Amino acid sequence: MKNTDPASYLPLREPTFFILLSLIPAEKHGYGILKDVEALSEGSVRLSTGTLYEALSRLLEQGLLERTDEAAGVAPGKPRKVYRLTHTGRKVIEAEAARLRALTAAASRRMGEIQS
Repeated sequence: MKNTDPASYLPLREPTFFILLSLIPAEKHGYGILKDVEALSEGSVRLSTGTLYEALSRLLEQGLLERTDEAAGVAPGKPRKVYRLTHTGRKVIEAEAARLRALTAAASRRMGEIQS
């Protein structure tokens, strides 16, 4: 049985955070994830295909993603592998976003104290 406790996956590495974030609105194939991660990170995270597929493999194994095949007839040739978040994957990205918000709030409070 896969681990379903979101806190046990935290903190996420930055590429993992952006990969999961990329899949929140809709499932995507690898190239779509690669381009979306770059856009979401404003160019600060640029994944090689090798790094992306290694991360996707790990996330599949952890049960944070699942893979489907793109519908036949959508594109000519071999069907592309499409990835989507699992329920646990969504909970993990939500927990990481909450953790980051709490860190940012603490930093803002402290920096506001110092500047006053």
